[in-house]
Amino acid sequence: MIVAKGSILKNGISITDEIAVIAHDSHRFSGPKHCHEEAQLLYAVSGVVSITTDNGTWIVPPSRAVWLPPKLEHETSSHRGVQFRSLLIDTSGIHGLPDECMVVEITPLLRELILKLASLAERPSGLDRTDAVLRLFLMELSFQQAQPLNLPTPEHPELAQLCTQIREDLAVAISVENAAALLHMSRATFMRLFKRETGMSFGHWRQQARILDALTLLAEGRSILDVSLECGYNSPSAFSAMFRRSLGRAPSAYF
Repeated sequence: MIVAKGSILKNGISITDEIAVIAHDSHRFSGPKHCHEEAQLLYAVSGVVSITTDNGTWIVPPSRAVWLPPKLEHETSSHRGVQFRSLLIDTSGIHGLPDECMVVEITPLLRELILKLASLAERPSGLDRTDAVLRLFLMELSFQQAQPLNLPTPEHPELAQLCTQIREDLAVAISVENAAALLHMSRATFMRLFKRETGMSFGHWRQQARILDALTLLAEGRSILDVSLECGYNSPSAFSAMFRRSLGRAPSAYF
C-alpha cells in the first residue's frame, strides 16, 4: 500500500486527515472479503473490477469508480489484466458523503487528480502541494449517480439461490412463469417478491446481469460474437442494440 498523508481543506475549513493511495497493476486480482475503517474510492484505470457485497455486485469499468462507505465488507476481483487506483479516505468530520455503495462517473479532471495523488504518494513533493491536490480532489468529487452498473442480491434465500443459478449460465432462457414455478409461486406473487427484494423487475434484473457479464468478457478481449452468445443473445446485432440502449454506446467503442 502506498500512503500519502496531508492536511485536507474541506469547504474552506482545515482539518487533519489521512488518505491512503493503493496502486494495483496485475494480470489478475482477487481479494478475500474485508473492510476498511475509511471510505474507499476505487478507480479502474484499465480493465474491469468487480466489487461484491452482501447486497449485490458492482462493476467498475474505465471512466467509472465505485464508492464504498467505511466498514462495508466487500470482495474485490478482476478476471484479467487490470490497473486500479484506490483512495482510502478518513471521512470523520466530512459531511454529506454517501452511506451506500455506488458506481460514479469519473470526470477527466478527477481522473488526473486520482493519478496525481498516486504519483505524489510515490514521489512526495512537499506538503503544500499535496494539500492543494487533496483540496481540489474533494471539490471535484461528485456523487451524481452514473449509469447503474450494479446487480442487487435478494435476501430471500430461495430467490437468492435462483439468481445465483441464473448468473452462472446467462445463455439459458428462463421466463417469469418458469422462475415462479421453480419457487412454487404464482406469477403475480413471484413478481411482487422479486420487485420488493431487488427493486427491479425480473426482466430488468436479467438484462442487468447480462450487461455486467458482458462488460467483464469484453474487457478480457472476447469477440462481440462470443460475448453475445455467452450472454444469451441470438445474434451480435441484438446484443449490440441492447448494449447501446443501456450504456449509450456500442460495445466495440465502450473501452
